[in-house]
This record gives sequence, C-alpha cells and structure tokens, in this order.
Amino acid sequence: MKKSVIALLLLATSFAAAGYAYAFNQREKSVATDSELPKVYMFKEINSENLVKIYEALGREAKGKVAVKISTGEPGGHNFLQPALIKDLVQKVDGTIVECNTAYGGGRSNTESHRKAAEEHGFTAIAPVDIMDADGETELPVEGGKHLTRDIVGKNFLNYDFTIVLSHFKGHAMGGFGGAIKNMSIGIASSNGKRLIHSAGASTENWGNPSQDDFLESMAEAAKAVADHCGDNILYISVANNLSVDCDCDSSPEDPKMGDIGILASLDPVALDRACTDLVRSSDDHGKIHLIERIDSRHGMHTLEHAEAIGLGSQKYTLVKLD
Repeated sequence: MKKSVIALLLLATSFAAAGYAYAFNQREKSVATDSELPKVYMFKEINSENLVKIYEALGREAKGKVAVKISTGEPGGHNFLQPALIKDLVQKVDGTIVECNTAYGGGRSNTESHRKAAEEHGFTAIAPVDIMDADGETELPVEGGKHLTRDIVGKNFLNYDFTIVLSHFKGHAMGGFGGAIKNMSIGIASSNGKRLIHSAGASTENWGNPSQDDFLESMAEAAKAVADHCGDNILYISVANNLSVDCDCDSSPEDPKMGDIGILASLDPVALDRACTDLVRSSDDHGKIHLIERIDSRHGMHTLEHAEAIGLGSQKYTLVKLD
C-alpha cells in the first residue's frame, strides 16, 4: 500500500514538473515571438529632419536607382505630402518620385496632365518625376491570391533597384483609409491595373461591381505582388497628418477634423498600416470619430486581415517611439 502511495506521489510530482516545464517553455516561446514582432518606429513631430531620421532608424539602406512612391495629389486638393517636407529624404537617397496615371478621369488621368499636376504641386523642383506607365505597363505575378493572378504596374517600375513607399495616411472614400498598402497597390498599378484591382480581377476596362471585401482583398493581393517583386529592397514610411476622411485623389477633400499624429515607418506594410489606425483609435482627439467612421463604414480593416492571411505582413507589432 505504501509503495502504491509513493508511486502515485512520484507520478504526480513528475506530471507537475512536466507541466511547469511546458508552461515555462511556452512562456519563453511567447517572449521570443514577441521580440521578433515587426517594429514600427514613430516620431510625433512632423518635419523633414525626422523624416530622414526615421528612414535611418529602419536600418535598410536604399541603394541603386531608388523609386520614391508618393501621391502627387489631385489638382484642387491640398492635403498631399508637401515637397518641402519630403525633399531632404528624397535627395538623400538620390530618389526619383514615381507615380502612375489614374483610372477615374480627373487631372492626372494622362501623362501630360499628370506631369503638369506634379510640376504645379512642386515635386519636379525637388527631384525627377517618373510617370511609370507613360510608356506602357507590365505584369507582376500574384502568389496565393483569391481574386488576382497578376498585378499590372507601370512599365518603368522595373527600372528601379529599391522602392520607398512614402505614404500620406488619411481616410479614403472606397477603402476606408489610405496608407502603405493602398499606395503600393493602386498607386503603383497602371490605369489598367487600377481597374483590375477595383473590379477584383474581373476587368481592365471598368471597375465592375465587386463586393466591398473582394475589392479590399484585391488591394492587399496587388500590394503583395509589389512586395514579392522587391524582396528586401523596399521600405515603408507613412506621414499621418492632414487627417481628412478623403484621399489625396479627391480634388475637394473634406477638411481634417482631428490633429496630426506623426511620422511612422516599418519594414512591414501591414504593421505600419495597423499602427496608424491604432493610433487614430487611441487618440484623445474627439475629432477622430469622423475618420474611424470612414474606416469602419468601408470595412477598411479587412484589407489588413487579408494581407496578413496571404503573408504580406503582421498586424502585431512593437511600437518604438523616437521622441
């Protein structure tokens, strides 16, 4: 009888030790995983010096022929990133400002009018400007997409060795918000490519009538095609200022209802977009309700859900404040 009791006690002790070891190992595993989360760097103060510093904090040098993808802004609009703000960064990397023509008419739907808009908005004064689909388009494969098998981009995109996705984070009438993923998907797509994304892969001739989620998922898939093409030769910086509910593609955007947040940057576009939206939601600024309503009414966070699901990046991140 005593032997049986002793045996049971030894067995219980063994199980307890094993359980503790398992729990410890899981905790250690969790800590290790947390330490490997993508970093999102942040400056609250928005200026040209901090834009350069946040680029340097990423630790990935832009080498070779560098494309700096921005929105040149629709004529009539005024919220786009100003040349005075981005000049030092663009010139530090000897970058070329790149864009593609729009697919909705307006003042940037052809190369001639787009170049005029870029000049009037001051971008040609700080760097060369390349309208990448001026001479045609090319295709990038989409791996693991539900809607797209290809992404149609400006032909000249293939001329660049490194890409800086320099985005103005703000709202968007269709996507809910515009940040890194929108800038690298719709922004780098040619006019035909933009229609392909908007139609969720159905057409290069019109926007079609896909479900909202299908459109959002197609944006994520086109962004992944660009990221896969670039490999490690890409990084992402977003400036969260002039936080209108409307995009820079709007010629008459609504005035911002909340104050600026800062400059954020990451090597992970999903983490970067998620951090920007998180900071909007956690802000003490009551005006945030307008931007949150725009994001949620368009189911905008689903873009990040799908982007994470197809391997573009992570919605979990570590925020590193630099000021």
